[in-house]
Amino acid sequence: MIRRVAIALTALAAALVAPVPVAQAAAQGRDPVVRTDAGSVRGETTAEGRQFLGIPYAEPPVGKLRWRQPRPVRPWHGVRSARDFGNKCVQTSSWDPGYEQPSYTEDCLDLNVYVPEGSERRAVLVWFHGGGLTAGAGQDVVPDAFARQTGTVVVTVNYRLGAMGFLAAAGLDGEARDGVSGNFGMLDQQAALRWVRANIGRFGGDPGRVTIAGESAGGRSVCTQLASPTAKGLFRSAIIESGAYDDCGARTHEDAVAQGAAFAQRLGCADVACLRGKSAREILEAQGDFDWGPVTGGAFLPVQPEQAIARGTASRVPVINGSNKDEGRLFAFSSFDLNGTPLTAEQYPEVMRNDFGEQALRRYPLSAYPTPTIAYATALGDTLFSCSALRLDGLLAARGPVYSYEFADRTSPPFASLRNLHTDFDFGATHVNEIQYLFKHFGLESPFDAEQQALSRQMVQYWGSFVRDGVPRAAGQPTMPGTVGTVLSLKTAAKGGNTLSTTLHQEHRCDLWDAATAG
Repeated sequence: MIRRVAIALTALAAALVAPVPVAQAAAQGRDPVVRTDAGSVRGETTAEGRQFLGIPYAEPPVGKLRWRQPRPVRPWHGVRSARDFGNKCVQTSSWDPGYEQPSYTEDCLDLNVYVPEGSERRAVLVWFHGGGLTAGAGQDVVPDAFARQTGTVVVTVNYRLGAMGFLAAAGLDGEARDGVSGNFGMLDQQAALRWVRANIGRFGGDPGRVTIAGESAGGRSVCTQLASPTAKGLFRSAIIESGAYDDCGARTHEDAVAQGAAFAQRLGCADVACLRGKSAREILEAQGDFDWGPVTGGAFLPVQPEQAIARGTASRVPVINGSNKDEGRLFAFSSFDLNGTPLTAEQYPEVMRNDFGEQALRRYPLSAYPTPTIAYATALGDTLFSCSALRLDGLLAARGPVYSYEFADRTSPPFASLRNLHTDFDFGATHVNEIQYLFKHFGLESPFDAEQQALSRQMVQYWGSFVRDGVPRAAGQPTMPGTVGTVLSLKTAAKGGNTLSTTLHQEHRCDLWDAATAG
């Protein structure tokens, strides 16, 4: 099937840098200053609260630290400015706003903290960005309004991507603590969570009430962290948005090392020393179409995430898990229509047979859909996302509360990257589209009408309630269900509003896709 889509502060530094409480600084009209365990940072006060951007949580993974586990950041003297985002990790350019140029910067292990006004200890949301584990950054969402509206502290995180984050090689296994290389990006996320545990109280957050969350590859990261024994105790709940694709599957150590050898050969290298001598640009140009992601077999991830969940060895915490109704439309558009070659009726049967099989062609007759691209997209979204999410619900329910949703607002404006394409393609409730209902996606306001604004407020309440109290509720709306098989369908009032559905398994033809996965 398809696989695509810190170190304590020295006594001298402590003497030189006196902490200034955030609330006191704001009250005095000055930019807020907080002392972390590595040094003090100066943020800024905004209309939504306070924000601290580009705080390093680990030592830059450069030189000899490339492809090594994250090290605690070195303490600094004085007050470090935290008014600007840090560097994006190494990645290519893309159609996303702010990503018009590639990044070749390895010094990127930073995070951003958003704090509403007030001094009480608040629940904390830690967000892992999406991007296929090869793209994106913590700055992709600006959650300042979410933090204010929900009364929570929000942290967004950068982590190593692509080959920089997930190279596995025999020469690296000996350097990894658990003898298995390839999980550097995931270990970065855990380092950020340890930073949160050690420091978030100084920002007004409660280190005992941390929820990890993410969308797409960020959701897959959450699924992986749930399964990782070394992440236990770092969070008390989790949110997976469109992250169950491939059943949260990780690479086997054998496959990952074989891929690492092929990658090294592409660069003309026979050992890791040679690879460390290559520039970030060379690494990026060579990583190409390899599959980058977590690796099983060591202490970080002994078994596949679905196995860990099924065996009861994963973290037993409440989870929100869900997907979008039309996930596949983004991917089908990028494969066909974006290039000016929409899928035709003549091509449809062969493409469906090649990608999904004869039975899928019969279950998704072209006559039932407005265009061949949307017909193909429906099958793709069902198998990769919708049915994977429903299967994950069943596994999660055996070891703790799981609350299920489907974002189904087909009236939603395409997210900013797609709006910039000026296309009339009907994206519906496609992949990524729900993010703009929770946060400022790429820091931008979305062109919502009144009903979409109302749905956005309701979704913020659901997510915020879960972060604070462990149960997703919204005023005047049905509680997100904790019963397997019943899903909260999120829609605008004109389309029926938020309703409980028991028919998603049938609607997404999951009998077909579950059988294919089992076989």
